[in-house]
Amino acid sequence: MAARITETTGEAVAIVSGGRGEFSVWVDGRVVAKKSMFGFPSEDEVLRSTAAALGGGGAPG
Repeated sequence: MAARITETTGEAVAIVSGGRGEFSVWVDGRVVAKKSMFGFPSEDEVLRSTAAALGGGGAPG
């Protein structure tokens, strides 16, 4: 997922180890995508919310 975020947005990504089952994507100190009680967000959801938080707004191409 980190590679796809970098490929889509052009931004560097840092991977930080979390607790068991933890998955969250942070941009500028705020969570933009995370695992919920329903499971993991789709790749498209992660890329879209990350791009929007970075000012890209649109869906990944």
